[in-house]
Order: sequence, then structure tokens, then C-alpha cells
Amino acid sequence: MKLVRPAAVAGMFYPGKAAVLRAEVERLLARAEQDGEAAAAPWPKAIIVPHAGYIYSGTVAASGYALLAKGRGHIRRVVLLGPAHRLPFRGLALPGVQAMQTPLGIVAVDQAGVEALAGLPEVREMPAAHAQEHALEVQLPFIQEVLGDVSIVPLVVGDARPDEVAQVLEKLWGGEETVIIISSDLSHYHPYAEARAIDHYTVEEILRFDPTPIDHEQACGATPINGLLPVARKHHLHPRLVGLCNSGDTAGPRDAVVGYAAVAFYGESHDHAGT
Repeated sequence: MKLVRPAAVAGMFYPGKAAVLRAEVERLLARAEQDGEAAAAPWPKAIIVPHAGYIYSGTVAASGYALLAKGRGHIRRVVLLGPAHRLPFRGLALPGVQAMQTPLGIVAVDQAGVEALAGLPEVREMPAAHAQEHALEVQLPFIQEVLGDVSIVPLVVGDARPDEVAQVLEKLWGGEETVIIISSDLSHYHPYAEARAIDHYTVEEILRFDPTPIDHEQACGATPINGLLPVARKHHLHPRLVGLCNSGDTAGPRDAVVGYAAVAFYGESHDHAGT
């Protein structure tokens, strides 16, 4: 087994120098906390956050991660799922490494979590699916900064059925020591007003646990989202929209934008924070 999956998109999607990266993540988190969303207690069991370059989606991503800050020291494992952008394949792919690297250091892969998935035919080790994939990597600096010394179960999701994703999540659900993070952007390359309408509709589907599957025109991470929603509902989680914008609101033109949302899912004991 190769020991470490090196950073592939540092210096592109996010700063490549440790000091600059740490300062940027801290700035984004501080801004999110000032917005007041992080005041909700305790922390969510699962979040959906975007994975574009930080200048585009970092503000929305930080609004989700800021909610996890109170779990630092309690959360020991992050189950991280995101869509495949580079390599088409069937099922869900583990990286086949012991750790993943960013300019901030390495994050250990949770070997007990990997072993728990060993009997599932839809899960396999596929280093090539992870080698250039950004959807998981861009989440790691936020995880490192917010949660500190945790381990991860990183899964790139290819062509998989919602029930296959759900089965993986059930295997790894755990208790308060485990948090689920789904990496997904929303609609891609529509004009600004059209994108806003599409994305608001998609978010409403998520918030009401709509049984109609979200499609990949609505969210590139539709497959892991569609796997999360029935499990979240089964476990009586309550979703709450935390942040919503698109690249036209941040650092891009408005003729063809990409949408971003942060949605937090709280357990039964978090009813005051639900919708």
C-alpha cells in the first residue's frame, strides 16, 4: 500500500503555501462565525458543502464547517464522500493509502472504517480515482483546521445507486465520534438568474427529503446526496440551509455560474436547530 496520497490541486483550488492556506481558512471560518450560524449547538451529524476553488465557494463551505467547530475533540472520524470528476468507474473508491496530504500536513485514513467496508461489493480500492480528484482534497484543509487530529474515510463516488451509498453510510454511521461530509456543488454554467432558481428548487428538495432523486444537472454530487438523504431521514435528522450562493456572487461572471450550498443535518437532540 502506498503510504500517502499527495496534494494534487494545492496552488490551484486553494493556496499552496501552508501559512497562506491556514490564514485563508481561518479568515473564511471567522467570517462564517460572525454571521452567527456557528452559534447553534451542538454540532450537526452531517453536512453538504461545495468543492470549488476557495475564492468561489470558500465562504459557503466555511459556513458549514464552522458548525462543526464545537465537535473538536469529540469528532474523531470524518466520512468524506464526493463525486468523481476525472475517472468514470462503477461503485465507490477508496484511495488505498494510509494518509492524505495537504500543505497543512497529513490526515490519517481510518483503517477500521476501511475494514468495515471490506464486505461491500460496491466499494473497492482505486488509487487512480483519487490521484487528481479535487472534490475530497479541497475539504481537507477545513477538516484539519476545524477538527484537528481526526481520521477520514475518503470515498470518491462513481456510478452507484443511492442504496449502495446508503449502505456505506450505515456501515460507518457511528455515534458522536463520526461526522458525515458530502462534497457537492449545485448547478453548472447557467445564467445567474436561472441558476438561482434551479438551486433554490434543489435545496428545497433536500430540505424536505423529497423522494425524487436529485439529478446531476442539479448537483454534481447528486449520487452521494441521494444516498445520504434516506439515511438521514431514517436516523431522524433535521436539515437546515446554512449558506447558498453561486460563483456570480463571489469571484466569477454572471453569464455562466456554478451554484454552492451548505446544508447541515442535526440529530433529534438538536431540534432547536432544525427547520
